[in-house]
Amino acid sequence: MATIKSTSYNIYVGEKSFDELNKFIKKQSYSKYVIICDENSLTHCLPKLLFNCEVLNQAEIIELESGEENKTLETCTQVWGALTDIGVDKKSLIINLGGGVVSDLGGFVASVFKRGIHFINIPTTLLSMVDASVGGKTGIDFSGIKNLIGTITEPKAIFANPVFLETLPLRQIKNGYAEVIKIALISDAAFWLVLKKLKNSIQFRNEEIITKAIELKNVIVKKDLHEENIRKSLNFGHSIGHALESALIKQEKDILHGEAVAAGTIMETQIAYQQKRITKKECDEICIYLHSIYPKIKITKETQALMMEYIKHDKKNEGGALCFALPKSIGKYELSCIVMPQDVKNVIELY
Repeated sequence: MATIKSTSYNIYVGEKSFDELNKFIKKQSYSKYVIICDENSLTHCLPKLLFNCEVLNQAEIIELESGEENKTLETCTQVWGALTDIGVDKKSLIINLGGGVVSDLGGFVASVFKRGIHFINIPTTLLSMVDASVGGKTGIDFSGIKNLIGTITEPKAIFANPVFLETLPLRQIKNGYAEVIKIALISDAAFWLVLKKLKNSIQFRNEEIITKAIELKNVIVKKDLHEENIRKSLNFGHSIGHALESALIKQEKDILHGEAVAAGTIMETQIAYQQKRITKKECDEICIYLHSIYPKIKITKETQALMMEYIKHDKKNEGGALCFALPKSIGKYELSCIVMPQDVKNVIELY
């Protein structure tokens, strides 16, 4: 098992993380436990958690509906109402058991309820283990724009146990693996070489791969918790990816975050090549690998129009200009790269 020290908390990765969870709870004196989950983590993950951490059999359970479309203020209102009815106080602990939607929304709910109560994350998907639950970002979507409302509030601990990934379908593993690829491309060329040799879901969810991805993200987060500088690099692939995800959700089409990010990574890689930040060889290397894992997403004229509207609201934009985080050779990055709207349209059409 690995213990990764973040800014103010520890991240425990491995099957022995249940032991660390029991130590953590025993050390604290919380008045009440509340587990927030969705129907998937309720069915597949909650029994494992309760079996390995008996004190949590006393916990209250709040079940959310899964899916990005439920990461809304309306859902938060329902959860705050439930917390009030349960009698949650400042000495209570919220346990976010689930994927990215659960940790994003559960963390946000905890960060503002009674001006903030403690929470921990127990990620149950690859996406939430390597990305969503790490780094203190909480948030919800608003007016169709991803993560428009949120806080940066760190959990008291994270317990990432790969045993939960055994129940995930291949599509969900790939969903998280897109973020593993991204962190390698912006921060570690050697890790990228390791990833290029991986070909199946068992390799994608390997404990060593998960630990390395978390460590790389953690290094960046510790230097820039509030995303004032280098943490923006973690948004590589997300300017176009988030716009694509938001557009398809608006059109009520089936899309996962990692699938949109993979497509966004391909398109933003092509922009990096056009701006001569990476070589053609590097561009082809990245795009060929991503295309080998992720099926191409159909982008209609209507989807493209919506994407161009959503991309205007990207949080990295400055002074009305589109600003991207782009690779500067594999394993390095550049921030605040100005991109013309026409260049975005061109790579969407090229994709």
